[in-house]
Amino acid sequence: MKEISITTEYIALGQFLKLADCIDSGGQAKIFLQTNEVVINGEPDNRRGRKLYPGDRVSVGSHGTFAVTREG
Repeated sequence: MKEISITTEYIALGQFLKLADCIDSGGQAKIFLQTNEVVINGEPDNRRGRKLYPGDRVSVGSHGTFAVTREG
């Protein structure tokens, strides 16, 4: 499991996908979420604006599983 550290209270799923190197730009998030399965804390979700908080677990199809952590 890869850890993605954030410095803010939360991060939107679209921004998270860019940080996790699943997409190259935020503009690709909508199409990516329509064509790839994303599971957050065991529940499927494809909302680009979904807020992710430290402690959340995100599984992104063939890209792997990630943990959201707080930097610092």
